[in-house]
Amino acid sequence: MDSFWEWFRWLHDTTGINLTIFYDKFDRARFASGFLTTLRISAVCIVFSVLIGIVGAWLQRSRLRVTRTIVHWYIQFFRNTPPLVQLYFFYFGVGSLLTTSDASGAAVPFVSNVIWAIVSLSFFAGAFNVEIFRSGVEAVPKTTVEAAESLGFSRLQTYAFIVLPLAFRISLPALNNNLVNLVKTTTLAFAIAVPEMLYVSSQIWSDELNVPVMMNVLLICYFVLVGSLVYFMHRWERAIRVPGFGT
Repeated sequence: MDSFWEWFRWLHDTTGINLTIFYDKFDRARFASGFLTTLRISAVCIVFSVLIGIVGAWLQRSRLRVTRTIVHWYIQFFRNTPPLVQLYFFYFGVGSLLTTSDASGAAVPFVSNVIWAIVSLSFFAGAFNVEIFRSGVEAVPKTTVEAAESLGFSRLQTYAFIVLPLAFRISLPALNNNLVNLVKTTTLAFAIAVPEMLYVSSQIWSDELNVPVMMNVLLICYFVLVGSLVYFMHRWERAIRVPGFGT
């Protein structure tokens, strides 16, 4: 295994392509840590944003006007402001109000920068997911809903067991696009020093002065990461497609 890593050192010595993330143990460890952090943030944000979309689409059909108004303005706020500004709002604005004291009595943040990145990005993508699921719900035939209600299903049961599964199939292509954008948007966490892939790469190229090489590495890593998500989502879309429905 050592000879494999040393090949990249030989590559640097002979061609100048300085891939320290392979032959240098320290750079390799921190880049791997950044890659795993990006994976974790992406996975958690995907789950939370989808849950926000499902719940938000349900609340949009609430009989209470105040509930529909809250969801409406939530969507307007997060869709019509830049995600980087939202990230700063949560981290510097809300985060400055949530502090605690350490052993020396100094104020320290109560919520970490990683958590704020997850919260901000989940709310951002969730606002789009609400509209995506709403369009899917509205595409479900009213006769299907009426049939469920005639069988004694409550509004929640009709939504959870009848409407949502059908709406999910219709919404999946648009949801796929939004989740891809979400994964790419995780790079904004760099702005609040979250040690994700872009952040650790910037540290590496600052130390090793190999900016072009690390830029290419980042491009390939994100291409593989996002491409894997797209492949999985397309396979899932084909697997749950109902012939003759939603086409």
